[in-house]
Amino acid sequence: MTTLWDTTGTAVVQALAAERRSGGAVTSGLALTLVVVLEEKDTASVEAAVATAAAKHPMRVIMVLRHHIDAPVPRLDAEVSIGGRHGPGEAVVLRMFGRLALHAESVTLPLLAPDAPVVAWWYSETPTVIAHDPLGVFADRRITNVIRDADPAEALRQRAIDYAPGDTDLTWTVITPWRAALAAAFDTASVPAKSVVVSGNPADPSAQLLAGWLTSRLGFPVPVEKAQGKYIVGVSVEFEDGRTVQMTNEGYKLLMRRPGQLDTLQPFPQRTTGDMLAEELRRLDADQPYGEALGAVTGMTGLNDRSPVRTHIWHDPALARQEA
Repeated sequence: MTTLWDTTGTAVVQALAAERRSGGAVTSGLALTLVVVLEEKDTASVEAAVATAAAKHPMRVIMVLRHHIDAPVPRLDAEVSIGGRHGPGEAVVLRMFGRLALHAESVTLPLLAPDAPVVAWWYSETPTVIAHDPLGVFADRRITNVIRDADPAEALRQRAIDYAPGDTDLTWTVITPWRAALAAAFDTASVPAKSVVVSGNPADPSAQLLAGWLTSRLGFPVPVEKAQGKYIVGVSVEFEDGRTVQMTNEGYKLLMRRPGQLDTLQPFPQRTTGDMLAEELRRLDADQPYGEALGAVTGMTGLNDRSPVRTHIWHDPALARQEA
C-alpha cells in the first residue's frame, strides 16, 4: 500500500499506476468503478462490505471521505493499494479537507477505470438532491440507503422526487428474498389474487417498498398493517377462489402456510451489507421494478420515463447554513 500525505490528484494517479505495475494488475478486466461516499466513523463497515462485493465483481474502488469543508487550507491525503483490505482489486482512499471536498470530482474523475461503468454509493446520509453532489452526476448507477437517514420514510419520498433511472436503494435490495418467495407462491396459483396485506412497521421503508412492488405488479393497493417488530413480519395473500397463503418471518426462517399442504420452513437469513451491495452491482442498467415500486409508494407516476442524465447543481453547505 502507498500512503500519500498532503498530496495532489496527479500524484495519486501516478501512485495507482505504480501499484498496478508492481502488482501486475491490468485495467482491462475491471467490470466497473465503485465510488463510495462515507464518513470516517463508518470506514470499517464500508471496507468489510466493499471487500465482500469486490470478491464477486472485478472493480476499482474509490472511497471519498470529506472532512472539515470550512478548513481554511485544502488538503488531500490518499491511500493506494491492490489486493489489500478492500478486496482483490484496486482501491484508492481519498481524504479531502477544506473546500477541496466540494470539488471531489476533480480528483476522482482521473481515477475512474477506462471504459467501465461507474457506480456511486452513499453509505452515509444521501444528499437531498443527488445533483448537488458531482459524484452522483457522472455515475451510471447510484445506490443510496434511506434507512440511515434521520427520517427514512421522508427520505424515501425524497428519493422519488429526485428519482432518475439508474437510482436504487439498499432498502429495496433487502426485500429481494421476500419478492422471490412471493413470486414462487404466485407461480403455483391458478387464479388471480384478491387482496394482499404486508404486516410490519408502516414506517419501515423496506415494508413500504414491498407493498409498493406488490401494488405495481397486481394493480390494486396493498397496505402495510402495523405489527409488532421493526421491519417486515409477514405477508398474507388471498386469492379469488378463497385460498389464502401466509408467509411469516420466524427468526431468519420463512414459514409458509398454504391450505391443503404441509407448512414449509426455508432459510431466510439476514444478509450483510456486502452481500446486498454485490447484488446491486450485478446489474448496471436502470432498475425499472424499483422505480415502479417507489412510484406506487409515493403516488408519483412516470418515474422510469424521466431522463437518466443529471446536471450538476452547485450547492455550498456553508452558504446553506448561513441562509438558514
